[in-house]
Amino acid sequence: MTSDLRMQFLEGMSRAATFVAVATTDGDAGRFGVTVSSLTSVSADGDAPSLLVCLHHLSPAASAILTNGTFCANLLHEDQREISDLFAGRLAVADHTERFARAAWSHGPQGQPMLDGATASFECEVATSMPWETHHIIVGRVTSVRLSESPAALLYGQRAYRRAVQLGSTI
Repeated sequence: MTSDLRMQFLEGMSRAATFVAVATTDGDAGRFGVTVSSLTSVSADGDAPSLLVCLHHLSPAASAILTNGTFCANLLHEDQREISDLFAGRLAVADHTERFARAAWSHGPQGQPMLDGATASFECEVATSMPWETHHIIVGRVTSVRLSESPAALLYGQRAYRRAVQLGSTI
C-alpha cells in the first residue's frame, strides 16, 4: 500500500462522524478497557441482538476480551470526553487499574464493567472473532443493555469531538 493511499484513506475516514465507546472486560485475563470508534450494530434479530467491535491486535484489551469471552461496549455521553482520552491512552496514567479508578463503574449481570453515565452500555458474550491484518473483528451477542436518561452521545469526526444537533423535524 502506498503512503499516499493511506493518507487519503485516513483523511476520508476522518470526515465520517461516529460515536465514541469504551470497550471493557473483566475476568481471568484481567480488567482492561480501550476507546473504540469501530463499533456498530450487526442485528437486532437472531438468537440475541449483536454488535461488532474492531480492536487493534496489540491492544491488551483485545487479548483480554478474547480470553475472557465477555465484554461491555459503553457508548459515551457527550460530557465524557476525558474518559475517551483516558482509555485511548492520551492521558498519562500508570496502568489500567488507574484508568478504571478515574471513573465510576457498575457491574452488569455478567460482571462486566459498565460505565456510570454512559448513554448506553451493552454487555456481550463473544460470539465469534477473526483477525484482519492489524485488528481483531469481534462480534458479540448482547446479553444486557443499560440506558441512561440522556441519549446525547459523544461523537468524533473531522479529528475532533462533536455533539449531535437536530437539523430539522424528525422522520
